[in-house]
Amino acid sequence: MILVTAGAGFIGANFVLDWLALHDEPIVNLDVLTYAGNLENLTSIMTRAICSSKAASRTMNLIEELLRSHRPRTILNLAAVPAAT
Repeated sequence: MILVTAGAGFIGANFVLDWLALHDEPIVNLDVLTYAGNLENLTSIMTRAICSSKAASRTMNLIEELLRSHRPRTILNLAAVPAAT
């Protein structure tokens, strides 16, 4: 199992869709679902083993719980950082 952050955004959703098309390994998706994240990007694979969380990705308790309960072998951080103004 792998954990992906921002898996409902443009880049993340395309990665999740491609990964699940090529591998049987499930994904845990952590996304804050702000303006960039949209679960409709993942509609075609919602019946597969995927877990999406709307909680803030900065919540350490949530992240610790996801790591403990799912024990991912790797983490891919696909979240974009807003440009400084």
